[in-house]
Amino acid sequence: MQKLFTETSKGFTLVELMVTIAIAGVLVGIAIPSFTSIISNNRLTTSANELVTALNLARSEAVKRGFQVTVRRKGATSTQWESGWDIFVDRDGNNTFSDNGNATLCEATEDCLLKTYSALPGNLTLRTGNSSYKDYAAYLPNGLSKAGVGDTFTLCSDSGTSMPQRTIVINPIGRPRTSAATGTCP
Repeated sequence: MQKLFTETSKGFTLVELMVTIAIAGVLVGIAIPSFTSIISNNRLTTSANELVTALNLARSEAVKRGFQVTVRRKGATSTQWESGWDIFVDRDGNNTFSDNGNATLCEATEDCLLKTYSALPGNLTLRTGNSSYKDYAAYLPNGLSKAGVGDTFTLCSDSGTSMPQRTIVINPIGRPRTSAATGTCP
């Protein structure tokens, strides 16, 4: 009597491997667009939170120090804040950072740089609408906005209509808040 010899296979057949690769390809093709959307939304949220943090820091430092504290945009074009911004104690209240040039920082007679924020990543734009916030946002020692009026900053990742964006609304007393929306972006 002859015994039939059977072995158990410890691998995949070519057909099983091809089906698995095809399913993985379809899943990756579906998942990648959602991941790019998530990444874009996270970039928008992070950048909006950085501006809100800077405004809140300036407001609290103005109250703490008893001097005007200014958040001033970097870059050459008014209303465009995507190049970053500086926060400084503005002792003379002229809304520009001035240092006497010596090695001693933050002397009693000069402005004092508190924090600097670098340019926003990638293709993000941050624009303000009102002329009172086109170059700076300043807080008085009582914590109120020097401008005394509200404004809205618009943060976008792409230009066009119906684009995802974050708006940072500053009320007339200077308190910022954010919201997510879609709209026209520069």
